Amino acid sequence: MGVEIKGEVTEIIYQNEVNSYTIAEFETEEETTTIVGYLPFVKSGDTLKVKGKYVEHKDYGPQFKVETFEKIMPETLSALEKYLSKGNVKGIGEATAKRIIKKFGEDTINIFKFEPQRLAEIKGISIKKSQEIAESFIENWEVWQIVGFLERFGIGAENAKKVYDLLGINAIEQIEANPYILIDIARGVDFKQIDQMALNLGINYDNQKRVESGIKYALIKATYNGNSCVIKENLIEFVILLLDITTENVEENIINLKAKEEIVIEKRDNIEWIYLESFYKVEQEIAIRIMKLHKSPNMKEIKNIEKALKKIEEKSDIELSEKQKEAVEAINENNVTIITGGPGTGKTTIIKTIIDLYEERNKKVILAAPTGRAAKKMTEATRKEASTLHRLLCIGKIDDEGIYSKSKDYKGEPIDADIIVVDELSMVDMFLMNYLLNCIYQGTKLILVGDIDQLPSVGPGSILKDLINSEVINTVKLDKIFRQAAKSKIILNAHRVNNGEFFIQKGDSELSEETKEDFFFIKQNVQEKMLQEVISLSTGRLEKFGNYDFFKNIQVLTPTRKGALGTRELNKELQQVLNPNLEELPEKVSGGVVYRVGDRIMQIKNNYDITWEREKSNIMNIQNYDGKTEKEQLEKTEIGTGVFNGEIGTILEIDEKQKIVKIKFDDEKVAWYEYSDLEQIEHSYAITIHKAQRKRI
Repeated sequence: MGVEIKGEVTEIIYQNEVNSYTIAEFETEEETTTIVGYLPFVKSGDTLKVKGKYVEHKDYGPQFKVETFEKIMPETLSALEKYLSKGNVKGIGEATAKRIIKKFGEDTINIFKFEPQRLAEIKGISIKKSQEIAESFIENWEVWQIVGFLERFGIGAENAKKVYDLLGINAIEQIEANPYILIDIARGVDFKQIDQMALNLGINYDNQKRVESGIKYALIKATYNGNSCVIKENLIEFVILLLDITTENVEENIINLKAKEEIVIEKRDNIEWIYLESFYKVEQEIAIRIMKLHKSPNMKEIKNIEKALKKIEEKSDIELSEKQKEAVEAINENNVTIITGGPGTGKTTIIKTIIDLYEERNKKVILAAPTGRAAKKMTEATRKEASTLHRLLCIGKIDDEGIYSKSKDYKGEPIDADIIVVDELSMVDMFLMNYLLNCIYQGTKLILVGDIDQLPSVGPGSILKDLINSEVINTVKLDKIFRQAAKSKIILNAHRVNNGEFFIQKGDSELSEETKEDFFFIKQNVQEKMLQEVISLSTGRLEKFGNYDFFKNIQVLTPTRKGALGTRELNKELQQVLNPNLEELPEKVSGGVVYRVGDRIMQIKNNYDITWEREKSNIMNIQNYDGKTEKEQLEKTEIGTGVFNGEIGTILEIDEKQKIVKIKFDDEKVAWYEYSDLEQIEHSYAITIHKAQRKRI
């Protein structure tokens, strides 16, 4: 149970325009404190009843973290006068507020609600203006009710502003008439809860609004698994089970939604696929934009490419294969080119060659990748700075439907580049791809690099695979494993698995004296013995074999979260043997999980508001008194906000007094988490394969 306090907002210190996250001074009868939380529609002068808990911020001291809140009418005349004086009601300033309170006293609120014409008794207020003032007051009152009402539907305050922006002051009436409207507005709400409320209000099982909402909910849920559309038969089957209705009901409402242009039905190879209209539109925009870029004049073409390529080979002391030369020539001849191939097939060498070719001609080359880990890997391989796509495109946050936070109409800043190379394209979803294409000038060369055998994007869409299968964009497929890469059993076996073959065996012709022992297959079918193998490898065997330290060099991957070999159980077992807390340092139990100093953790949701610090070493040239220059290392603290899904770190400290946890992430940034924020992390001794895809360094 949370603490409930009542008071007045005396000052707004900070308020996020997008999600209404607010920091404010709050005055109660006993004290003045700082409240923090999602507080849409709250302004200075408002009287609130807030529920939550007191927390201790490491820099700013005690704060009250708001979980829920309710706006209430000011309970004293002085508070009401202060509220009106703050400009919360259109047409009333400080002087007018004083006159209204002096004239009507305790009846002021009733005058606003029931006798607004009497406001004209105040000097300076006409009959017309009195009506406008009353309407503004009533509108504010209506808005106040929305947050509390939406909590009944499991929608938090952070989404209430979005609901109000779309539905206006009559939001409550509209939701009561059709609760399913919330499915379209606030993605992620509990459909079953809304459905039950609607049924309790008397809506029939086969009601059109109910069935149409069930269909749209099913299509949205499909996107959670990376799908942009669903086979019609599968959709019908899901909706029948969800709503307990007939096939005829579902088919009839699919037709209704198509007629209203809320869904799109596309027939391919005699199979009907159903899209939400917004998803279909994005796929359509990707096709239009990439074709426009593809067909625009080739303004960056290098004349006599063979001679230029030979010069680069001599300069860099490399010899390109015929396939690699084909890829470079394809890039030269086309505005959009796809380079695909498995590990060790020479994709990085092509990228490095392109950088050398075009930068020698004073062309600007930009490198990007979808995740921090992929960008870092790209930088290390090419020795040229690569950024994440989000940073390149100046994207803040994207909501679950792929609409960028700045607004639906925000088109992004055009990318100042002659050549753009995007690596690991298999991880890029449809919304990010559409946004990227919208930010590219016509005439810029776009090089898309990736491996279609890697995991697909977490978001909806399969961009790389679909573009290759379209056979419209020039694609070079690399299939030769280079000698250096062939020394790795990992790479050899990766290709074998993709070809449907078993792992490499002793005596196979692919093996040579130079082949590294970097891959081991341990055959085991008994779960208990498999667990012991994992523990044994993690606690000594790999360290003895190659000096591999678990916390620096080892990551356990598993396909699932559940079961004896899922992440939940593996993390418990690995924590027990790798970080047993022999020194009896403070621990924190959250969600049934024990967190300790030294634990490896992963952030599992985007947190755009959390503040972090990072010590940066700057090398500066310092001139001595004798005129000589020396290099001096200076430490500089960088401060930023945001920790994102997939980032991995280590718990450095658990402060039981302040109820906060200090975490250092692998990119050296340090953040403090309140106990209530620990739902955003989980142990990462073992992670799922899909989480490994999102891992950021």
